[in-house]
Amino acid sequence: MRVAINLLTDDPAHPSGAHWFWTRIIPEMAKRLTEDEELHLLVSPTMRPLHEGYGPGVHYITFPWSNERRWPRTLSEHLYAPVRLPRSKIDVFNTLLAPIVKPAPGLVAHIKTLHAYTTPGAIGLPARVYRRLSYPRTVRAADAIVINSQSLKSELLTYLDVDESKLRMITEGVDHERFRPGDPDEAWDHLRSRYGVDGPFVLFVSSLWQYKNCHGLIEAFAQAKPKLGDVRLVVVGAGRDEEYVRRLHELADRLGVSDDLIWIGPVTQAETVWFYRCAEAFAYPSFNETFGLPILESMATGCPVITSNVTAMPETAGDAALLVDPHSPESIADALIQACGPQQQRLRDLGFAHAAKFTWESTAEQTLQVYREVYANRRSR
Repeated sequence: MRVAINLLTDDPAHPSGAHWFWTRIIPEMAKRLTEDEELHLLVSPTMRPLHEGYGPGVHYITFPWSNERRWPRTLSEHLYAPVRLPRSKIDVFNTLLAPIVKPAPGLVAHIKTLHAYTTPGAIGLPARVYRRLSYPRTVRAADAIVINSQSLKSELLTYLDVDESKLRMITEGVDHERFRPGDPDEAWDHLRSRYGVDGPFVLFVSSLWQYKNCHGLIEAFAQAKPKLGDVRLVVVGAGRDEEYVRRLHELADRLGVSDDLIWIGPVTQAETVWFYRCAEAFAYPSFNETFGLPILESMATGCPVITSNVTAMPETAGDAALLVDPHSPESIADALIQACGPQQQRLRDLGFAHAAKFTWESTAEQTLQVYREVYANRRSR
């Protein structure tokens, strides 16, 4: 069995959550390959250095572009994949959106979000139109569709005419070697020396898209500030939407909390660990998530979590977080006060135990089984 995995939809200069997902499960799948199984990664020359060292069962198929040049990359998927993948005798192709011509006998659609329908403002018009045209064709062509939550399943069934029997629900995992409690003194020394953070804080980690609701958190923080004392708000994440970022700064000025906000900007995933280890609480009041991996990563470090009571977030957080109405700054403010005070230790204990249930080893094993299932079904026809 030869499986090709499309990694071209990521920009190597700005790795997304999907990038970190694949860097965790590809090596775990590689450990589990039998002698007659191979993984072939679709990469561009700029993408390949980010996917090295996976082992002897992992090979590469080079395409000219990845998502640093979105439209040439998209065109190459439609025109080059149906020619190139048969040359490598690929049996199963794992991708987000299917090429017009199916490039392998088996097709696995790996869908992690449906932003083109649920949060259309986070996507430019051309990309939104392209995705809305491509998703219906993809779910028809796919032999199996991998999703990561019941919430995403509900969205798929709402927006697309999908055969429910194709759906395979596989939750994501946590890198417990990286995301774990550590020496607090070492963590504080790191934050002071590198970022100038030297006092108690509530943490927000996310790219700054409007649907992530950083504005609601700032409003809530301003309301809670009189009871939070010297606690500040630390915002970690890239400013993807410049106009939205400008409005966030204006909001903080208007509410009189500018001096209590620390804008860190984008950091590597490894760097977020230091923030989780020191934060009084992690706030994630997003309007829409199909999984919400930062919820589990913060729990795994022992950081109390506040998150929304909508879409996949209650599913991911279980009973180990304070759930809030993301449309209500008052609800978020009350949770901030509780998580930084009387509920803090309880949330630490619950979160740490809950996150332990999620591993990349399990995610990889289940994903590999989907490929084997599709391959076996195609062989039997």
